[in-house]
Amino acid sequence: MRSEIASKAQFSEIRYGQCWEDADVLLEALDVQPGDQCLSIASAGDNTLALLSKAPARVVALDSNPAQLATLALRVAAYRTLTHNELLELMGSRASDRRHELYQHCRTVLSADERSFWDAHAGAIDAGIGSAGKFERYFTLFRTRVLPWVHSQRRIAGMLARKSRDERCIFYDEQWDTWRWRLLFRVFFSRAVMGRVGRDPSFFNYVEGSVAERILARAHYALTELDTAENPYLQWILTGSHTTALPYALRPENFDSIRANLDKLEWHCRPLEEYLDSVGTGVIDRYNLSDIFEYMSPSNYQQFLSRLALAGRPGGRLVYWNMLVERRRPESMSQLLRPLDSLARDLHATDKAFFYSALVVEEIMAC
Repeated sequence: MRSEIASKAQFSEIRYGQCWEDADVLLEALDVQPGDQCLSIASAGDNTLALLSKAPARVVALDSNPAQLATLALRVAAYRTLTHNELLELMGSRASDRRHELYQHCRTVLSADERSFWDAHAGAIDAGIGSAGKFERYFTLFRTRVLPWVHSQRRIAGMLARKSRDERCIFYDEQWDTWRWRLLFRVFFSRAVMGRVGRDPSFFNYVEGSVAERILARAHYALTELDTAENPYLQWILTGSHTTALPYALRPENFDSIRANLDKLEWHCRPLEEYLDSVGTGVIDRYNLSDIFEYMSPSNYQQFLSRLALAGRPGGRLVYWNMLVERRRPESMSQLLRPLDSLARDLHATDKAFFYSALVVEEIMAC
């Protein structure tokens, strides 16, 4: 089966320096059990590594972009050779003036190709590898060029401070939701600007309606309904670091369990469609699929979803996100997949990576 997005998007740079799906939500949705066989979209590697904390038998990470696999490889090297605090420095979660030195420790366990890649990206190392992607540079532009026209550093700190839900709503209504906020947000997160600066334009091929209005509504939800002091994704967008919260894979309590299971991880530079052609049926227990279906036509999505179900074991799960395009199991596949809609809705209500419109959790049925 041919990969649709691989034929349209350009894969010549790091697109994501970190994962922008909430791993807490992912892990609860997948319910990974010891001994499971997991298949994961690599992206920057954080959520693939999070799967290892649950002691599966194997995690296979796939990506069509070799630069993304290089980001995963460097993270693996960091878990092998650095302390937890050093990992946070290398990522950019904590301030550091020795990231090049930390990289030299990691470099000793990288392959020749991986060393060549990161040797050529010294600037990304010095800035913190969590900011290395095109998507993170997009947020950096927002934070440094747009946000100062809207809110002061004091007000941003106030937004991120711990408050009750009622206090967050009052703060948002009275201090945050200004005409400048709405205007500049709608411009910066428009389809045109996001497609040019943040994501590949081909990722919007199947999007209908206003991109900015949907993301603005989700931002409102995150800034009022969710605890901003516990949201590492929001903190990175607004400050460029993790101030009071960390994503799952970077929390100290998960560091040792991830490190202990690194040998269960393998990664390959190939499209997921191509990989599935090489495996049999009834092989995979858990799928972390990010939001890959948004980039597929409805017919390709349905064909691919069927292939994923057939490659999976009964009782296994698929987890994926909808951001701007709705993709859910069609009724014609009711014998292959069972939607776990109640679980998905409950988890989506807690999703700290707030810009997704829906979480989809589907269980593989016995054929």
